[in-house]
Amino acid sequence: MQPPAYGGCALAKYGKKAGKKVERAMHERKRGTLKSGRSGRRVTSRKQAIAIGLSEARRSGAKVPKRKGTRKGGRKASKKR
Repeated sequence: MQPPAYGGCALAKYGKKAGKKVERAMHERKRGTLKSGRSGRRVTSRKQAIAIGLSEARRSGAKVPKRKGTRKGGRKASKKR
């Protein structure tokens, strides 16, 4: 394996535990047994299965990058004139 061109150290973004969680979620989706946490409906989307696996990994303390799409405070109300 070649080192990165920029000269830095190549570190893994995701830990092994995170990979196992995603793998388990994908297998459950394929079997048709993976359910959404909130509504309890069956999950058929590949992306949704990956998201479920990563969120479970985050909860268990695995090495997973922070979520990009959400903010803690939510949206600020726009000023009315």
